[in-house]
Amino acid sequence: MAKRDYYEVLGVEKGASDKEIKKAYRRMAMKFHPDRNPDDKEAEERFKEVNEAFEILSDDQKRGAYDQYGHAGVDPNMGGMGGAGGFGAGNFSDIFGDVFGDIFGAGGGGRTHSSVQRGADLRYQLELSLEEAVKGTNKKIRIPTLVECKECNGSGAKKGTQPVTCTTCGGVGQVRMQQGFFSVQQTCPECHGSGKMVKNPCGGCHGEGRVQEHKTLSVKIPAGVDTGDRIRLAGEGEAGVNGGPAGDLYVQISVADHPIFQRDGKHLYCEVPITFVDAALGGELEVPTLEGRVKLKIPSETQTGKLFRLRGKGVTPVRGGTAGDLMCRVVVETPIKLTERQKELLRELHNTFEDEGQGHQSPKKKSFFEGVKRFFDDMTS
Repeated sequence: MAKRDYYEVLGVEKGASDKEIKKAYRRMAMKFHPDRNPDDKEAEERFKEVNEAFEILSDDQKRGAYDQYGHAGVDPNMGGMGGAGGFGAGNFSDIFGDVFGDIFGAGGGGRTHSSVQRGADLRYQLELSLEEAVKGTNKKIRIPTLVECKECNGSGAKKGTQPVTCTTCGGVGQVRMQQGFFSVQQTCPECHGSGKMVKNPCGGCHGEGRVQEHKTLSVKIPAGVDTGDRIRLAGEGEAGVNGGPAGDLYVQISVADHPIFQRDGKHLYCEVPITFVDAALGGELEVPTLEGRVKLKIPSETQTGKLFRLRGKGVTPVRGGTAGDLMCRVVVETPIKLTERQKELLRELHNTFEDEGQGHQSPKKKSFFEGVKRFFDDMTS
């Protein structure tokens, strides 16, 4: 049966770039892979056809011969340059390793795995009071971390010796496992990808090259931070492996609840209890702020729940901008443990309300009960 045009097999134009060919091959190979199409002979044949097309078009020399002479230029049975034995399972293993190496965590075709590794990043949860978060502060923190072993300078080998090349992977750091049509590269189980073996381990770190220690750091907390903010301390994470750079330390901010204030972004909120006399007649109260006490004027006939705004008494955002406000919500407090005289005076006051009509002094009460009456009237009508 005549072979199809290789460009048609991959679904690309004749002038397609190497990147386009590689992308098309990956898509088609995944589509017709035998593992995705068990017991499907047609898919298996298409899979082989796709791999054969990619072997030719991914090689500049073979692709040039194919573009000039067609299949005759690359088929060894027709005198072409197809190579020893043409396309086979062994060739496909190399192709598959190159194209899909990123999927299996390894590169293809004999690439050396670097033994130098960056240290892991660390995270530290730091709780601040509201005052510390708003004004900024300096904090000392003590963290456990892995540092380079001073006895062996991070090599993991006993003083006077050196690590040797891993005999399992030959220093590559990867081993290749054959699985049917293709092979998969995996991290060497012996050297864990470093390509080196320690025959005489260091007594200080037992061959690891790093030891665990505690270190104390000073962290500058900028004013205005809030829960969820992070502060990055570059290079203060775990030490790298085989001379690799250290990771970073991320200080995660958490602001504790405050007994008086609640924070919402750059604004602060608090509740201020007032007597019903102050609410009715008005008055002046001292209210707290994070900068000290300030006077708050309460107008007469103030209702419970009313918000008073103190501009600029909130939080200045950590990234700059104008300061927020302090919102004071007044709560009218009912008196308790009244004396007989006080109760008598309140009854007299209540009687004056009755004489003048409750709607005048209690408009919300009047409108509420009028609404209740309409509700029940509608139910019975």
